[in-house]
Amino acid sequence: MNAVRSARSRRTSAWVGTLTGVVALAAAPVATTAIGAGPAGAVAHSAGSQRVFVSQQGHAGAAGTRHDPLASVDEAVDRLAHGGVVLLRGGTYAQRVMLRGVHQVTIRPFRHEHVILDGGPLTPPPDRSAMVTIVNSSRVTVSGLDIRNYDTTSKSAMPIGIYVHGASSHVTLRHNHVHSMGNYNGTLGNFDINAHGIAVYGDRARHPIVDVTISHNEVDHLALGASESVVVNGNVNHWRITYNRIHDNNNIGIDAIGFEPTLSGPARYSRANRARNGVIADNVITNIISRGNPAYFEDGGWCNCADGIYIDGGTAIRVERNRVRGNDIGIEVAAENARGSADHVVVADNFITRSGYVGIATGGYCDGKGDCGGVETGRAFANRFLHNTLYANNQFADGSPEIVVQYHVSRTLFQGNVVQATGPAHALVGTVPRAQDDASGRMPRLDGNLYYASGGRAARASFGVLGVTYTGWQAYRTATGQDSHSRFADPDLRHPARGDLHLRARSPAIDAGLPVRPHEVGRRDIDGQHRVQGPRIDVGADERR
Repeated sequence: MNAVRSARSRRTSAWVGTLTGVVALAAAPVATTAIGAGPAGAVAHSAGSQRVFVSQQGHAGAAGTRHDPLASVDEAVDRLAHGGVVLLRGGTYAQRVMLRGVHQVTIRPFRHEHVILDGGPLTPPPDRSAMVTIVNSSRVTVSGLDIRNYDTTSKSAMPIGIYVHGASSHVTLRHNHVHSMGNYNGTLGNFDINAHGIAVYGDRARHPIVDVTISHNEVDHLALGASESVVVNGNVNHWRITYNRIHDNNNIGIDAIGFEPTLSGPARYSRANRARNGVIADNVITNIISRGNPAYFEDGGWCNCADGIYIDGGTAIRVERNRVRGNDIGIEVAAENARGSADHVVVADNFITRSGYVGIATGGYCDGKGDCGGVETGRAFANRFLHNTLYANNQFADGSPEIVVQYHVSRTLFQGNVVQATGPAHALVGTVPRAQDDASGRMPRLDGNLYYASGGRAARASFGVLGVTYTGWQAYRTATGQDSHSRFADPDLRHPARGDLHLRARSPAIDAGLPVRPHEVGRRDIDGQHRVQGPRIDVGADERR
């Protein structure tokens, strides 16, 4: 097979089925709500000490109290020169919100009232625009909003639910629901179709966006074209994407990107143009599928290649305790840009199941040859894949493995993972053609894992490394020297067909792990329990009590 293709790049279509291993209405315009909070450098004396109410029944010039509310968010924020809270009464608001140069401001519903920002009556202008934009602002929180229907069919427009950029810091986005919106242009094979659910773009070379928290949001039913559901891109440093539910979108679930033209000139290939020092944890990501997405129709077929989680050129990132189910690709660590890399990434304690192609992929998807798209991609190095549980990840039954190691991979460790294949190919670990000729590639280190394939016949299991595929558990270990402390045995998962990948009481994974540093694997398992409950760590993402 050819290499895995994540869904942001234009690549060849269907994979070849031989396993060398294996290897993704505009209505009338309504005026934008522009918000200012006095001088850009103003800092709140007592954040939250002032409250201003907004209601559909409000009016301009009102007192801004609960009983005499304002009608627009911009006027409310103008009252908060020293910070405070804008409280929105329940109802539907057809307005965009622009938080520009504001500090110590929170926007949220009053109590538990349902607040909808409805983009249906709005026309997205050319380039990026959002229902909520945060730019050059600090200590801003947007919470509890239902954002929907911000749609376009224009290739020149990129609608976004919530968009953070500029010299912003200490931004919190939580408990929002971004859904049912995007770019519905139907031009097949066109990468100019784009939209986002939540996007953070670090587009200032000397001013990184720092301390961003994206937590407890739901992001779903988006038409994204060539873009992503939730993304941190470019000069974004110290961020967390946690406890979100992301589902039923037609492109990547969560993406951490480097080396795109978010920064240009000398900064493009510098560390500044990389999402870094981040955490992607405790998210549930399901049904991220690019089939039917017009941007990914090529050579007469669909590129089914959308990642649940994708690290594309990011660095120093932890991906842990996520439940990734039913996506084209589970988790990928790679670099699409030939001058880029994805490095120092830890992928630990995740459940990854029922992906269309593969559960985990790492490395560049092409070495410049025609069978993988004729392009050169970047490197993946110093990455660790620790104590994940992978089950039934080749739902397309095309011979793809649970794990694939592609081009330009070095200094990579797979340890303590439960890897169970259910497809007819019995493929557990895979490689790509010509990997043995890749001057920058090195054999990954694999050990302390627990493998199993349907039927339980170790002699039929398939393992591919550095361009060569071995049939049989012992033949693979003898030829490569890898997995010397690993086992081939049924992991005895609780209810894997239902997505429950926890261990049963007699699982051979219990207390079977090799020593691992707590700061590498994490101190908590998939359920938030202490990572070691017995004399040794359990293999896989679940630590049985």
